[in-house]
Amino acid sequence: MHIVDTTVLFSPTSGGVRRYLMAKHDWLRAHTAHRHTLLVPGEHDRLESGGLSTIAGHRVPGTFNYRLPLAPRRWTRMLDELEPDLIEVGDAFHPAWCAARVAQRRGIPRVAFFHSNLAELVRRRLGQLLGDAFARYLRLTYTRFDLVFAPSRQMCEYLRALGVQRTALQPLGVDAEIFSPARRTPHLRRELGLPEQARLLAYAGRFSGEKNIQVLRDAFERLGAPYHLLMIGGGRHEQPAANVTVLPYRRDSVELARWLASADALVHAGTRETFGLVILEAMACGRPVVATRAGAIPELVDESVGVLAEPLDAASLADSIAALYDRDVETLGRAARARVQERYTWSRALPAQLATYAQLFGLTHAPGAAAQPIELRSTH
Repeated sequence: MHIVDTTVLFSPTSGGVRRYLMAKHDWLRAHTAHRHTLLVPGEHDRLESGGLSTIAGHRVPGTFNYRLPLAPRRWTRMLDELEPDLIEVGDAFHPAWCAARVAQRRGIPRVAFFHSNLAELVRRRLGQLLGDAFARYLRLTYTRFDLVFAPSRQMCEYLRALGVQRTALQPLGVDAEIFSPARRTPHLRRELGLPEQARLLAYAGRFSGEKNIQVLRDAFERLGAPYHLLMIGGGRHEQPAANVTVLPYRRDSVELARWLASADALVHAGTRETFGLVILEAMACGRPVVATRAGAIPELVDESVGVLAEPLDAASLADSIAALYDRDVETLGRAARARVQERYTWSRALPAQLATYAQLFGLTHAPGAAAQPIELRSTH
């Protein structure tokens, strides 16, 4: 089977979509006979069946090397030339319509993955009316697909509320060999110029509004010493407070794993997470998590592996961080690692996805035919 994944939401340097696609590509190549091709934005047009194919696009200012090729005809032609047996698209923009068109013409399954709740992002930034309009657009787009994967139960329920009924829960995974307690070093505090008694928590991710960075900063301002926040991401080097250190994002997953494993815990103030991959990466490193009781996070974190704070509440977040140290941090970390190994490795997530793919090949994809509802086994 030749599986083609395509999306505009791909940066060569960062992002959960990239981590999912590259992990999937590596796992399929190592463990199956299936051919897997990525068609994503890049500097040049390049068609490499079974590898990383790119379609040229201009870099989007203010992003982590994202590019936006506005070339639907070229996207459609390149998808066709790859001769896929199944297409999975990772966004709701023009690649989704190109993929649906090619899949229908070739009579092959068409699948989407709902990585981000873009309608909610539009609603927060541009207002209720535009957010509602975009939600209707999502419904129009995704009802053209045979199946829409979502990484959390919350997102499956959201899609169904929109009117997208053919959904399947598909949690993401973690490489538990890279993200491992074995990456821990006792020297991180010394590297950061901190005293050994510092209570060190890490944040890793974009420094964007939806991550509620200011809530994090306010919480640590309330806490003061000996609490210290290590913020990893965004390429920013400034130190906004005496007990906050900022490091640039690194492409090296091993280095990120070292930082996560060497902190006491991960702290995360986001309230709109559709999954929370960095949370699982920290848990795989044997670290507990302090996060907010919002989005899909409660599906990953409970009192056995961390502490949940009230959303958008710096005082509650500060109290939850302090409460973590009233418990046995190492015991929580071991439970977090065990949860990831039991539920959230790629070797569990991707075979389940392949089994779901297999069910789709029972459908008839005649050009012009309406997609029929299907029943799917649970993937979790």
